[in-house]
Amino acid sequence: MKRLILFRHGKAEADSESGEDFDRRLAERGHAESAAMGAHLADLGMTPDLALVSPAARTRETWAEAGAHFPRAQVRFEDELYHADSGLIRDLAAAVARTVNAVMVVGHNPGLQELTVQLLTEGGAPPSLIARAQRQFPTASAAVFLIDDNGRPAYDGLFLPGRDA
Repeated sequence: MKRLILFRHGKAEADSESGEDFDRRLAERGHAESAAMGAHLADLGMTPDLALVSPAARTRETWAEAGAHFPRAQVRFEDELYHADSGLIRDLAAAVARTVNAVMVVGHNPGLQELTVQLLTEGGAPPSLIARAQRQFPTASAAVFLIDDNGRPAYDGLFLPGRDA
């Protein structure tokens, strides 16, 4: 894997018909922001070969919106990504590292935000950028890292809905 894209699901509805968190769907804003972020990443050439997606309704819908901009990407729904911590997210991405050049993980906070901060810190990103990622990683945000042959990350972009860092 040469590039890792961490993509937080779009804005979700407060409740689901079933009452279960897993079944919460995207709000109208979530659909629009997920599609816009997918288009933005595609325009920048930040295209995944493989997307690892949490099976929750809101992450599936996020992938449906964003994935339309990555027609060649394969997708795998990973049960373990639902409420995964940063270590598990990193392990799941590392497990496919030798088989693809670019991996996108579509998942949830706090795991994605925690991993973003860890990778920024490991990659020597400026303290102001690390602090920004600690303060905010809203829905439909994406953090992108280049990964060298030794697994070391380097910051490649932090994209928040409606603005870039």
